[in-house]
Amino acid sequence: MTLTTTLIKNAACVVAWDAARARHVYMKDADVAFCDGTITHVGLGYVPDALCVTVSGAGMMVMPGLVDVHSHLVHEPINKGYTDETGSAGLYNSNLYEFMPTMSGDAEAAPAQLTLAASELLMSGVTTVVDMSIAHESWIDILVQSGLRAYVAPMFRSARWYTRNGHVVEYDWNEQAGIKGMEQALALIDQAQAHPCNRLAGMLVPAQIDTCTPELLQASHDEARRRGIGWQTHAAQSLPEFHEITRRHGLTPIQWLHSLGVLDSRSLVGHAIFVDDHPNTHWSTDTDLSILADSGASVAHCPTVFMRRGMALRDFGRYLRAGVNMSIGTDTYPHNMIEEMRHVGYLARLMAQTPRAVSTADVFHAATIGGATALGRDDIGRVAVGARADLVMVDMTHHLMRPSRDPIRSLVYAAADRAVHTVYIDGLRVVHEGRVDSLDYHAAAEQVDAAQRRAEKLVPSRDLVAGRTAQQMSPLSFEYV
Repeated sequence: MTLTTTLIKNAACVVAWDAARARHVYMKDADVAFCDGTITHVGLGYVPDALCVTVSGAGMMVMPGLVDVHSHLVHEPINKGYTDETGSAGLYNSNLYEFMPTMSGDAEAAPAQLTLAASELLMSGVTTVVDMSIAHESWIDILVQSGLRAYVAPMFRSARWYTRNGHVVEYDWNEQAGIKGMEQALALIDQAQAHPCNRLAGMLVPAQIDTCTPELLQASHDEARRRGIGWQTHAAQSLPEFHEITRRHGLTPIQWLHSLGVLDSRSLVGHAIFVDDHPNTHWSTDTDLSILADSGASVAHCPTVFMRRGMALRDFGRYLRAGVNMSIGTDTYPHNMIEEMRHVGYLARLMAQTPRAVSTADVFHAATIGGATALGRDDIGRVAVGARADLVMVDMTHHLMRPSRDPIRSLVYAAADRAVHTVYIDGLRVVHEGRVDSLDYHAAAEQVDAAQRRAEKLVPSRDLVAGRTAQQMSPLSFEYV
């Protein structure tokens, strides 16, 4: 069988990978060619053969697909308009324990939520995603249909958390449920990795550091190493969690993970905000960042969801200078990776109180190479010969991309997903003229809207503090009259 080469000819700008200097560079008026899912040429003067399919790069920037290492695609879309301004005053404004459990989609809503979130990712230039969700029947089928390069990462845990008064977090332990959950996760990962599309992989995710026994954390990490797959957990994501772990073990969350031997180059720590030297923890040590750096573990940074509660990692540039591999995820709605990148940069500068805290190049590196490194990949997150053909074409003639002196800055700080024109994954086009062809995201949005109406009716039964209605827990911005 003769393989056809696709050539993006004479792109106005290519964000190419300079391996010798380990950084992205701009190339003007360059060609990018790919065949059989692999990039075969990056540079000037490509001479196509008779079978080559040529795509005009005029007015376009070609950049690597973005790598999203931390998402909850099946859970988050339904929270839009409900959890934007909620947080427990008695739990340091965390939203996790009192509010989030009250707005939960039913099984009918899961496929629509995944479809909607996956579409948002694709249209914001994401080509690889780690989806940390609760398993449902359509999960693998929709991921395959979407065209995404996806890591199926079913969460499991030994306990559920809850609060009955809004200021104390309690835990309902069931250790066997955690073990069974890991077994089910492994079975689903096996199913995903066996899929003939060759775009699916797996990751083991004991859900949260405070809801898993040490035995489950260690056993899951050991199994991940045995299988050669990634491992991730949420840790140092809230002050209640920080205090719970220090109360139980006399160690910070990062120190405790280190003591268990579960931090290494294939480990991802979701958030890692409340480390020992964060000004809000008031802890006695100053070792957490060096532990992360020395272990080779990566941090999945997702600023948007914490900004809503008035919380922030302090700060992104400081972690980089400590030697920590930083990657980025879209933990919450909207699943817009470019807007998340914007928040990474702005928040880092705000927390450090200097515009020199972090550069746009640092942020883009984290959203591409940082994510690839966290996943143990050297073939994604870059436009380079031999890498996978995961490419994004950005319309530089879009009014929000102009002036175009620095195209990536214009994309991150102004245009965002509105200028994303075309996306290829493994050489297959999955977005064209800013629209996803493979998923009916308009119908999915309508279904999620209906699911939220159903979920709202159940809020009083889910609110263990006072049986409040959805309107009482999260009042509308304006009353209907």
